Amino acid sequence: MGIKSKEEKIIQVIAHAVMIFLSALAVIPFWLLVAASFTEESVAIKLGYKFIPSKFSVDAYLYILREWVQIGRAYGITILVTGIGTLIMVLITVMFAYGLIQKNVPGVKTIFVLVILTMLFNGGIVPTYYVYNNFLHVKDTIFGLLLPNLLMNAFTIILVMNYMRQNIPAELLEAAEIDGAGQFAICFKMVVPLSTPILATVGLLGGVTYWNDWTNGLYYIHDTKLYSIQQLLNEMNNNIQFLANNAANMAGNGFSDLPSATIRMAIAVIAILPIMMIYPFFHKYFAKGITMGAVKG
Repeated sequence: MGIKSKEEKIIQVIAHAVMIFLSALAVIPFWLLVAASFTEESVAIKLGYKFIPSKFSVDAYLYILREWVQIGRAYGITILVTGIGTLIMVLITVMFAYGLIQKNVPGVKTIFVLVILTMLFNGGIVPTYYVYNNFLHVKDTIFGLLLPNLLMNAFTIILVMNYMRQNIPAELLEAAEIDGAGQFAICFKMVVPLSTPILATVGLLGGVTYWNDWTNGLYYIHDTKLYSIQQLLNEMNNNIQFLANNAANMAGNGFSDLPSATIRMAIAVIAILPIMMIYPFFHKYFAKGITMGAVKG
């Protein structure tokens, strides 16, 4: 509690300077994205994007409101998939991790080794696509966005498992078992409440992964009614006329004045906002959970 030495003060100043610099690197691109979305189309094409719009315009956002049937559907699909997928992913992960911390269950070490192997090897894109498409028939269904590669991974299992080992006394679980509690009761009534930080961390990681995913849509979704917001944005990046043609077919109107370049920026802003709004509420759990869960058991 004494006075800080000169060296400590210098280190603290350097640390703050580095963090300010890294924070700026994260904030500046987003600020440029927002500014570009509010820039008038012709000015953006002629002069490029600036941190302060040369000519302010909300045409891109007005277009999004006009065409909310298509864009809103993609937004709704993304919210639905993210919510369901994250919930199932956390549920599977916590049950899997709880099973791996059991000491007297035969084959636990073998299963753990198999989990680790999935971090090193996988079947590849072609066999994976063949299984999901030909055997599970997820093509052009909501399951094509939910199932492939996202429900569970070894990294989150290890995080949760290490957190349980380090922060939940084995004696507590043994006492509950002696009192007659079953494994499901111990897992969901004791382990889950005590694992809130790491589960919030895993849930946030899984939610961001689902929200930002577009590869599953690329492989398994060809029906435009099932497009997620990220897949819609990817289609627009590949072909800037995608929305204009689709909107014209739907509404029967001409869109020669469509602000195509700034629309991409506006949709990107809208796609990022939910994650930015949710993250502050999970931040304290995220920092605690990722630290404790990364400790080697």
